[in-house]
Parts: sequence; structure tokens; C-alpha cells
Amino acid sequence: MPDVIAPRLRVLFCGINPSLYSAVVGYHFARPGNRFWPTLHAAGITPHTFQPTEQEALLALGYGITNVVDRATATADLLNPAELARGAKALEAKVARYQPRFLAVLGVSAYRIAFGRPKAALGTQPERLGDTRLWVLPNPSGLNAHYQLDALGRLFAELRRAVEQG
Repeated sequence: MPDVIAPRLRVLFCGINPSLYSAVVGYHFARPGNRFWPTLHAAGITPHTFQPTEQEALLALGYGITNVVDRATATADLLNPAELARGAKALEAKVARYQPRFLAVLGVSAYRIAFGRPKAALGTQPERLGDTRLWVLPNPSGLNAHYQLDALGRLFAELRRAVEQG
């Protein structure tokens, strides 16, 4: 899956890894039932609910998309800890190159494993990657039943407000 990325974005959203469906169609968060795109709109990040085919339009708004691990799987739990840790190292290099203001990792469990932060919680993180602030958000996958769209929208809106405040 090619990244949707440019230098100095406001936020680089970082999924765990592409779904098999997304890998086939070539768009991030494309699997039916994924709530990423409705969540961005609910949070006030996009002017309407984008379709996955509109992913490049995020760049004009200052947002992009990447993944911790490039390998597509049916579910993220098929990734092993070593794979997530290697992905975090590659992500650190990508962040150093593109220098987004925020890196928003979508999935607290994956963040904990990938970055070796077993007690990490949602929200802003105390550590940074260079000058890039780290933020952890829930995974918007439809398989994540812990968060409904309204709660996802509120949590993503917290990040939007932090971005707007500088």
C-alpha cells in the first residue's frame, strides 16, 4: 500500500497494517465497515465523509496515512511483536524524513507493542519522535467494538483541537 504522505503534514495517521481488502483495492481503510472516514468527518477533520478513493484529498488538508507494518492481513492480530517492532523502526525513519507535526497511531495495543510502551494510554504521549508529537487513538476498524462512531469522533476531535492550537 503506498503511503498518502507529504513533508510537514499536520498529522500523519498511522494504521496498524492494511486489510486484505485495502491491499486489493489499493486504498487505505477501504474495507466496508471501517469507520476511519466517517470518524474523520465526525471529528471535523474533513468537510464531508470521504470515500477511500478520495484519500489523496487529505494531503490538501494537511493530513496523511501510513501503516506500522506494510504486510496486509485479514486481521491485525496476525502480526507478531517482532514485526510490529520492526515496523516502528521504519516508521521512525519515515517520520524523520517527512516531519509531520503529529503522528497519530490508530490502535493502543499495537502502539504498546511496536514502541515498547506497555502502559501507554490513548491521547498524547510523553515521548516524541524528533520534533513530532505522538498521539494514540483507538483503531477505527469495525472489528473494534469497544468504540462507537460518536466516541471515535470525540477522541479524534481532541487531536484536531491540539493541532489547531499549535
